[in-house]
Amino acid sequence: MSKKPVLGITMGDAAGIGSEITVKALAEPSLYEKAVPVVYGDAGQMRRAAKILGSGVEVHVINDPSEAQPSTGRIECIDLNCIPADVPFGKVDATCGKGSFLFIERAVKDATAAKIHAIVTAPLNKEALHLGGCPYPGHTEILANLTHTKDYSMMLVGEKLRVIHVSTHISLRDACDAVKRDRVYRVIHLAEDTLRLMGFEHPRIAVAGLNPHCGEAGMFGTEDDNEIVPAVKDAQAEGIDVVGPIAPDTVFHRAANRGEFDIVVVMYHDQGHIPLKVLGFSSGVNITVGLPIIRTSVDHGTAFEIAGKGIADPESMLVALDIGARMGATKYQAELA
Repeated sequence: MSKKPVLGITMGDAAGIGSEITVKALAEPSLYEKAVPVVYGDAGQMRRAAKILGSGVEVHVINDPSEAQPSTGRIECIDLNCIPADVPFGKVDATCGKGSFLFIERAVKDATAAKIHAIVTAPLNKEALHLGGCPYPGHTEILANLTHTKDYSMMLVGEKLRVIHVSTHISLRDACDAVKRDRVYRVIHLAEDTLRLMGFEHPRIAVAGLNPHCGEAGMFGTEDDNEIVPAVKDAQAEGIDVVGPIAPDTVFHRAANRGEFDIVVVMYHDQGHIPLKVLGFSSGVNITVGLPIIRTSVDHGTAFEIAGKGIADPESMLVALDIGARMGATKYQAELA
């Protein structure tokens, strides 16, 4: 049995850059010192990507993660064999959408059975996913459904900033209504638990306000005083190092530039995504927290406009693999204890 965590890498949408960035990332020698990577995808498409990149890597098909013996010259692939050999790059395709779901489904099955210790996902295309018969907004919701998880959130990790969301893929109008005391409190807990899994011994958490100036004593809205403040006090009473609400126009500067906080709890999708992507668009990583399994991901899309050209940047995938390996190692060591 390997003494390193096994990472299940889902290939993503075959018409996008997932297979290319996976081949590039798996050429990094240091990865094999800390993890055993296994690709869940289509072996033919992985070989196609390797050819485009001019890589001599062997794509070796296995039936179970326990068989994996990967190296920089050998990619281990659990082959679902569901993508046509001539599928065009850069176009929305129902087969690719269904395939991207099947890759995730199989990886979740193996993660639930403790055959792999973390899932690292390449990007999928939401339109293709829907055309393929999978009615989900994205990875987060797919993973929550497959693991029967109701209390979950999206965390984004960058070089200088980490954020975790109270709400994600809903309208801005609905996002304001989602700012409730219980939900904010639960996301603070998810932030605390996940940072500890990442190796933080004493996480420092800030909570962003919803309204300008955190509502200015009710003049610009009452959500900050009525929902966020009580949630923060509830968490503080349990010994969690959390402060807030802090005005959204200052909290990210205090976290990223002054280093006062390890993570910011944000109220809606763009409140967290915009500052993180401004600070480092290509290096951000997405983590789904609250699941019974570990999942990290690139924080970018399928990049159809450059797919198949061999020029996609693997930086986000490399960081996702590194964080997945670190979190997976913590989980693996706990299983052995």
